[in-house]
Amino acid sequence: MGRASGATAIAAERSRSYRPAMSRIPRITHRISALAAAAFLALGTPAGARAAQSAVIFVYHRFGESEFPTTSLRLDQFEAEIAELKNGGYTVMAIPEILRAIGDGRELPELTVGISVDDAYLSAYAEAWPRLKKAGFPMTVFVATDPVDRGFRDYMNWDQIRRLAKEGVTIGAHSASHLHMADAAPDKNADEIARSNARFKAELGAVPEIFAYPYGETSLAVREQVKAAGYAFAFGQHSGVIYPGSDFFNLPRFAINEHFAAPSEFRNKARSLPLAVKDLAPADPLLMASPAAISFTVEETAALDRLTCFDAEGAALPFTKTGGNRIEVKIAKTLPPGRFRLSCTLPAGDGRFRWFGAPYYLPKR
Repeated sequence: MGRASGATAIAAERSRSYRPAMSRIPRITHRISALAAAAFLALGTPAGARAAQSAVIFVYHRFGESEFPTTSLRLDQFEAEIAELKNGGYTVMAIPEILRAIGDGRELPELTVGISVDDAYLSAYAEAWPRLKKAGFPMTVFVATDPVDRGFRDYMNWDQIRRLAKEGVTIGAHSASHLHMADAAPDKNADEIARSNARFKAELGAVPEIFAYPYGETSLAVREQVKAAGYAFAFGQHSGVIYPGSDFFNLPRFAINEHFAAPSEFRNKARSLPLAVKDLAPADPLLMASPAAISFTVEETAALDRLTCFDAEGAALPFTKTGGNRIEVKIAKTLPPGRFRLSCTLPAGDGRFRWFGAPYYLPKR
């Protein structure tokens, strides 16, 4: 969606690879992240919560804007999700705290959830935040700065964004114009990041340390640019669960809209566990041609006879298992230009699923 429309050793090694970036988070002194951390500490952890090392992050866009069903959620649906999070044994934490704990190898409460909102639409300010604030749930908003600067009527203004930051909402970056970064030249992406950072510095006094790729689209080259720009971590918009072996510059988030908000579906996602994989191929999310297959090795020791893989529309994708736990997902059709998202799930017992997602982008040229 976008604004238009174990092996334990492997996990430990990946965690060490990203530790330098993550270690900057405890030293955050600017108001945006400090207040977000304070909001989390005030919430506390439910008594008796079990420990875990994974978390689910949800991403929303609009709220109560029925003319945009692919990027909006009805208010009654959102209230039902808040009630599930409030009463279902979850711990809703500020996203910087979640990433800090996972990056440092510390345990989280069982069923840890984070809430993010992309684009800074006005309904996130007027509808989502009052409800989340009443529930005691922290929120992160990734702001695309150009629409705010241009005063688009369905976006927040800088006064409203400053008020959110003052109230403990984490503010993240989302480029300037909300462009397709995977399809843009490096100098264009660099300019977008620089312009966005300049606006945050001017309006909020600090540059965010969190980034979300517009439309969830990225590439190995774009991720290196984002990393070099000083961001501590970055989010995509593909399904999956964050754990110590995650790529901290392409973190998964479950996208929610009117069409994907059934209570049982939301509950399944909120209770998901990571499906740890390695050696994903193609490794670069930017595809130069439609692949015949996407392959990876599952690090779980459990039998894979109940593994299922599917695309963003929920259509099942056939796969074969080769030596060990190597999975090859067949892509029978030629992919059209644009986004392709693979998801694979494996039952984990107690009504829960392990979940892995991989995002890809085929240029529109």
